[in-house]
Amino acid sequence: MSQTTRLLAFAGSSRKDSFNKILVKVAASGARAAGADVTFLDLKDYPLPIFDEDLEKAQGLPENAKKLKKMFIESHGFLIASPEYNSSISGLLKNTIDWLSRPNEGEASLAAFQGKVAALLSASPGALGGLRGLVHLRSILGNIGVIVLPEQIAVSKAQEAFAGDGRLIDSKRHGIVEEIGKKVFVTASKLLA
Repeated sequence: MSQTTRLLAFAGSSRKDSFNKILVKVAASGARAAGADVTFLDLKDYPLPIFDEDLEKAQGLPENAKKLKKMFIESHGFLIASPEYNSSISGLLKNTIDWLSRPNEGEASLAAFQGKVAALLSASPGALGGLRGLVHLRSILGNIGVIVLPEQIAVSKAQEAFAGDGRLIDSKRHGIVEEIGKKVFVTASKLLA
């Protein structure tokens, strides 16, 4: 391989002790073990206004959108843990996608997303583990050119699923999440070859 495969790992939650932040770090460890260069992003560190074309027209992309977009463009894939809010994805995640999908002059359409590989994960205290939100996220990402892997996992009863060190208590499930991280790395690496 001529270049290092770079992945971004992030959760669609701003909560400090988010189960989804914990979960995506497990997937990131699997990708790192396979050889990926993984950067964990906390979207809370990049606050953005609600997407507004009038604001964009008057001021351009917000600085944090520019920073995030640069990281997304430079990456080859994403590990995304998405909480489920009212049977869909969080406003934070949707707003981030909306801002990063905006074109800059001289830039390819959807440059932050086209041809990138992603794996989807979720964790929720509910019985479905956030599964309904992943359906929406898969649709959104597929429509903007992201290659979304079929493998995904939704961890139910998340408040009982993790040990104090961030590992999933169920070792088989922990291994599945790490394997999902590895598959993003493998797939993105093949596309770079």
